[in-house]
Amino acid sequence: MPVEFLGIAATGDGSETTARTTHAFDRDYTLRLARAHEDHGWDRVLFAYGAGSPEPAASAAYLAAKLDTLQILLAHRPNVSYPTFAAKTFATLDRISDGRITVHFITGGNDHEQQREGDFLPKDRRYDRTREYIRIVKRAWTSHQPFDHDGEFYRFNDFVSDVFPVQQPRPKVSFGGSSPAAYAAGGAEADIYCLWGEPLARTAEQIELVRAAAKAAGRTDVPRIQAAFRPIIAPTEELAWEKAHRTVGAIKARRQNNDLVRRRLTGAHQPENTGSQRLLEIAEAGERYDRALWTPTAAATGGAGNSNALVGTPETVAQALLDYYDLGVEILSARGYDHIDDAVDFGRYVIPLVREEVAKRDAAKAVEAANVGAGAA
Repeated sequence: MPVEFLGIAATGDGSETTARTTHAFDRDYTLRLARAHEDHGWDRVLFAYGAGSPEPAASAAYLAAKLDTLQILLAHRPNVSYPTFAAKTFATLDRISDGRITVHFITGGNDHEQQREGDFLPKDRRYDRTREYIRIVKRAWTSHQPFDHDGEFYRFNDFVSDVFPVQQPRPKVSFGGSSPAAYAAGGAEADIYCLWGEPLARTAEQIELVRAAAKAAGRTDVPRIQAAFRPIIAPTEELAWEKAHRTVGAIKARRQNNDLVRRRLTGAHQPENTGSQRLLEIAEAGERYDRALWTPTAAATGGAGNSNALVGTPETVAQALLDYYDLGVEILSARGYDHIDDAVDFGRYVIPLVREEVAKRDAAKAVEAANVGAGAA
């Protein structure tokens, strides 16, 4: 299957290295960034979710109405709306976009952040709620007859939607997490399972855990795997590493000034979620792994989200991404620190290299399969 590339759909120009100069939702910037992705070979962009941040479904609707081909990954937290309402929202967005919506369900890894919008469930209970929520959304997308639901977290009678997705039988469901509860929930319900960039050996271990969870849930298929990185590229290795160290310096400066957006959002110094704990553990054990993985960017942010870098020339970073593809990662998530310029550079210089090599691999596999078939005949 061809490799896919996921970028970021930021609604303002701030990042871990630079303070925002736009409004939190800036229409012009949002559209410029999305067009930079659409025009340079990216498949989709992510509208992330944060308490107090611009509402991602409305942002996605704006973008879907402006662009023709770029797909949208919409982050959604189950605590912020009832599942039947959410299902209608997503189906309407799929209609607006003519079938370009994937929904990424976020259980929430930080209690303080969840409580900002009234969610006081403990983490493992949130995973139970998310599983029930996703099942309701899937049924609402596909059931043309009224149905009742009497579950642990939600109860309703005689619901049927009047709006259905363009995508049949339904849009894809995306999910992420690195705890046993996350693997169980995502393994059972997700079409796409999202991981943060870790060393190859640890990524392979996580992929196996996701696949085992899917099998334990009785599935005959497995989720597609996505992995996320922060590429730092330059024409030479020396320039790339100089850029990488400048990037970490800028992150540390913002953090020392208590100006790092992530800290304001979480209100916590030590991460509660397993994924961030893993990133900090990996960073503590070493700075460089495999071909190009670099951990000081993750350490500098306190393990905040997608934060491990891939550093080098476009050729080096492309080969590093292909190493993950060879493990079974089919969706490569990447975003830089200067959103627009980095999206353009990555699209021009890295994506074509990866796509070309993936095409060669797929062609070789097709030839091998044909030869095996001919031998069996």
